[in-house]
Amino acid sequence: MVDVEMEKPAIAITMGDPCGIGPEVVVKALADPRVYASCRPMVIGNTYAMNQAVRATGLPLAIRETDDPIGAGEDPATVDVVDIHNLNPEDITVGQLSVPCGKAAMEWVSKAGELALAGIVDGIATAPLNKEAAAMAGYESIGHTELLQELSGARIVPTMLMAKNLRVVHLTTHRSLRVACDYVKKDRILDFLQLTHDSFVKWGFPNPRIAAAGLNPHNSDGGLLGNEEADEIAPAVAAARERGIDAVGPIPADSVFHQAISGRYDAVLAMFHDQGHIPVKVYGFEESITANLGLPFVRTSVDHGTAFDIAGQGIAQHVSMLESIRLAVELARGNGLADF
Repeated sequence: MVDVEMEKPAIAITMGDPCGIGPEVVVKALADPRVYASCRPMVIGNTYAMNQAVRATGLPLAIRETDDPIGAGEDPATVDVVDIHNLNPEDITVGQLSVPCGKAAMEWVSKAGELALAGIVDGIATAPLNKEAAAMAGYESIGHTELLQELSGARIVPTMLMAKNLRVVHLTTHRSLRVACDYVKKDRILDFLQLTHDSFVKWGFPNPRIAAAGLNPHNSDGGLLGNEEADEIAPAVAAARERGIDAVGPIPADSVFHQAISGRYDAVLAMFHDQGHIPVKVYGFEESITANLGLPFVRTSVDHGTAFDIAGQGIAQHVSMLESIRLAVELARGNGLADF
């Protein structure tokens, strides 16, 4: 994974919704010896649910509750769980929507964020939440990104999805398509291009090449199918280039992602959720992961949902969880993305 002679960073792994596959993919990832060779992992979640996941997978791991995050994550045979005792075992029904579980999962994310802000952990890797359960529990910020942005006070926090060499930053994520179109504005696009540039420079790209995707079919066909390309996206790209950013666009969305995979761009700025998610997941579904830009700490995540339909069966794939931990380690150590 990384140079094991360097000091190992502490990585907080949030367990995700315990009714889904989060506990299982976390357990499977932590059974990989490369994780403990590269970092000191600790799970923020529920001890009972983690024990259930060990039983379901049959892995030779012990679960140990701890209230000392500083000393956690040293024994590869033992998974240390920081349990804040916010969930009763009887509230967990694997494979079914649970309001208490939705609430608890969000609270674990907040706890991990607090540990990161305090400098106790060097990064966060998150297992999947169930947004419906979180909303039913009273959360308006139903995703990891929104919750951590609010907790940290960061001004803008884009989500980047990546699979292999395809890296896609999203102008909006958890917005309806109708609302998302209202966010396609010059100033917002320029802010996201600037933050993408700055983040990629920090992550090992001396002069990152960034493409802005068009919003409308065929880049609006000269205004026949909309005006956002001419009125908002193109002026933002021009302003970014005046700042010395190697940005191009708008590029039609039906070709820009292929061009990025071919190596023409280091990152693509997508205009809305599915525009960016679909190409990443088609290109590399199992290994696709996410990372946030703009937070004052490292946060990566799996790029899949809670999968209630297969939860508790021991069959969930854990590649994305393993890759998200690996990326958190690399970013926490300052190794960046260039060689990831």
